[in-house]
Amino acid sequence: MLPPALLRRPLAAAARQALPRAVPQVRLATGPRQNNGIFYEIRTYDIKPAKMKEFLEMVSKYFHFRTAHSELVGFWYSELGAMNKVLHIWKYDNFAHRTAVRQALANDKDWQGKFISAALPLVEKQHNEVAYLVPWCQLGKPSKEGGVYEWVTFQMKPGGPALWGEAFRAAINAHINTGYTKLIGVFHTEYGLLNTVHVLWWNESPDQRAAGRHSAHEDARVVAAVRDSVRFLESQKNVLLIPLQCSPLK
Repeated sequence: MLPPALLRRPLAAAARQALPRAVPQVRLATGPRQNNGIFYEIRTYDIKPAKMKEFLEMVSKYFHFRTAHSELVGFWYSELGAMNKVLHIWKYDNFAHRTAVRQALANDKDWQGKFISAALPLVEKQHNEVAYLVPWCQLGKPSKEGGVYEWVTFQMKPGGPALWGEAFRAAINAHINTGYTKLIGVFHTEYGLLNTVHVLWWNESPDQRAAGRHSAHEDARVVAAVRDSVRFLESQKNVLLIPLQCSPLK
């Protein structure tokens, strides 16, 4: 039986007051999910300044022992924006695949004896991240060999792609539509510093890239998209990369 206060109200209003309110659904996902387990390990090494040439020569001579175990996406050294760094990206089907590869490498006498034992003294620091390609991006290739790569790291505000994904994608597409640069991949971190997005671009030369950037800054579409996306941006860093001979992406 309804209390007297509700009996004095219209029936419809009383019924609304008596019925429990629906609990709003809470979506915890921070963005589109992966369709499979494929991920990319991004490795960055700081090489001792006097040892960079020696390290690159060792990579050229012995790195085939490493690529016999899993797929190398690309291997570069830094030219501008960072010094004495190398960056390489590896593709894995899932985490079990990576575990098996690491175990096989530990037991590979050629890899351990000819490369690792000699290369580690040349390295000052190692850093790795696990990242996924964003769902709207496929791993691309340059239109021809040669040229340079640009590795752009965006530190986005916490919240994930559900917060900034749409604006970020629009900014990337605006640059693609200018035609001055080729998108290779957009990677979103899963392990490492979260809310980090790495974008890999290819250009024919540093000068071609510079001319394209200047032109893009005068394109109203690019300006509008960038202004919208920077609301979610905390920091950005660009590095010009040169591919090694062993790199599939050249």
